[in-house]
Amino acid sequence: MFDRPWYKLPLPLALIKLVQFRNKLRKENLHDTSALPNRGDLPKPWPDSKGTHHYWRTADGSFNDLKQPEMGMAGTRFGRNVPLSDVNADEQSLHRPSTRKVSQALLTREKFVPATILNVHAASWIQFQTHDWFSHGTNQPGNQWEVPVEANDSWPQDQRPMKVDKTLADRSRPANATPPTFINTETHWWDASQIYGSSQEMIDKLRSHSDGKMRIEADGYLPLEKDIDLVAFPGTWWFGLSMLHTLFVKEHNSICDHLKQAYPQWDDEQLFNHARLINAALIAKIHTVEWTPAILPHPATALAMRINWWGILGQRFKKMFGRVGTGEVLSGIIGSTPEHHAAPYYLTEEFVSVYRMHPLVPDQFDFYSHQTGEPIASKPFMEGFDKKTRAMMQEIGMENLFYSFGINHPGALTLHNYPNFLRKLVKENGEAFDLAAVDILRDRERGVPRYNRFRELVGRGRVHSFEEITSNPQWAEELRKVYDNDINQVDLMVGLYAEDIPEGFGFSETAFRVFILMASRRLKSDRFFTKDYRAEVYTQQGLDWIEDNTMLTVLRRHHPGLSPALDGVQNAFAPWRRIK
Repeated sequence: MFDRPWYKLPLPLALIKLVQFRNKLRKENLHDTSALPNRGDLPKPWPDSKGTHHYWRTADGSFNDLKQPEMGMAGTRFGRNVPLSDVNADEQSLHRPSTRKVSQALLTREKFVPATILNVHAASWIQFQTHDWFSHGTNQPGNQWEVPVEANDSWPQDQRPMKVDKTLADRSRPANATPPTFINTETHWWDASQIYGSSQEMIDKLRSHSDGKMRIEADGYLPLEKDIDLVAFPGTWWFGLSMLHTLFVKEHNSICDHLKQAYPQWDDEQLFNHARLINAALIAKIHTVEWTPAILPHPATALAMRINWWGILGQRFKKMFGRVGTGEVLSGIIGSTPEHHAAPYYLTEEFVSVYRMHPLVPDQFDFYSHQTGEPIASKPFMEGFDKKTRAMMQEIGMENLFYSFGINHPGALTLHNYPNFLRKLVKENGEAFDLAAVDILRDRERGVPRYNRFRELVGRGRVHSFEEITSNPQWAEELRKVYDNDINQVDLMVGLYAEDIPEGFGFSETAFRVFILMASRRLKSDRFFTKDYRAEVYTQQGLDWIEDNTMLTVLRRHHPGLSPALDGVQNAFAPWRRIK
């Protein structure tokens, strides 16, 4: 029995294995870059004169840890999940093989492969989350990598070699310092900064400054700025992101209404900051116990996520009797004692890498009426991208958009399924780039180990043949050809997409190892999910709101017309009921 993979073990044994994996990863796969020498250019936290940083989230993420107030704040370095000695951005091998060649040979979507366990909301949701967690900021204009393009490639002749702006340098360190480090321009915390921003200036811009609410127009859409929704993180803007941003701005405002009824004496500042805490925690809960079990519906992973939130005693016990002790096992991470384990809390470059999930996005979207189920339109992604987003959303209608996402599937995270439109994007200056090639280049540029070494570092062991990566003989041969028969050159993203996925998984087991570690860490390190997840900080009304709501209740509250399609649906990220 114990020779079997953990995901084929009986449920109790599988859970024990997951705990063992996580404990080992917590000891061996958290590596600190913040202690590397700096020239004083990293941001300095400033306490609020009124002391509000003790009980509200700050704009820039500072003072989450009151003893190390700079930890996790915007403008600080990404950490690593691999030893710093393994962080090697070798320019000599940066283009071996050319990332464009890899994209062409291994990632081109010839036929859309759906992920039938999910709906398209799962795709937009993860981008919504990554915009909260991390950004490397604006790349270096004029300082570019030149990606080789083969002679027989269809890439435009006047765009050869493909030019890609280098990642913004960490200015706190000398040029060419090793290991390379990079800056997260967003807060590292799970604080809904994609909605609220990572600076006080942005927060003030997005607020209505009345009754704690966020700005939203009378027609139910967000305000526009330069023809794009006014949001904290407008990068790669499209209708899927707009739908979720709008939904959770509405949710914030509903929380404000609820709090004002309970606390009529509260001013705008009190209402806003409490609603922000509650909304961010609700989003984290939705991701933990809804999105994750949808993309990882294996019984052990689904139960493990619920244990993360409520503990092994379960949701009902915790709601009736409260916490048992301050540990994370019996009553979950939420409300437990915070712990950073082997390194101060920062999100990591490897975390960024394993969340490269662009194959989830379809090239073409079919839209249907949420009332009749009849087709409305079929449109390519780019018709709802950037400045075209609002016009398309108004044409289709918000509830029709949500319904259509609910009944359609995203793409599977496999080879040969990268969206074609993303493989030939054109900037405003006319430069074209292949995002699949850029994704791979970013891992190489930032010193993320290639697939085989990465496997070894996260406890899965090396493979010795391409057939050990994938049971698909055609893929194995393609990998062998592209990487010149050198298995140690296979890029991380390519290996993750090529792996045979365990039954009940929506992505690879190697990526899952980082997920095991970081999904818990985002909660366990954050005092607003641990020791300060209490009524004195959130209010009891706030804790009840988080406990009593799900993605389904949020959808029904703001779009009651979706209720027939949600009838009988247990998870908002799984396929919905079709209206006939």
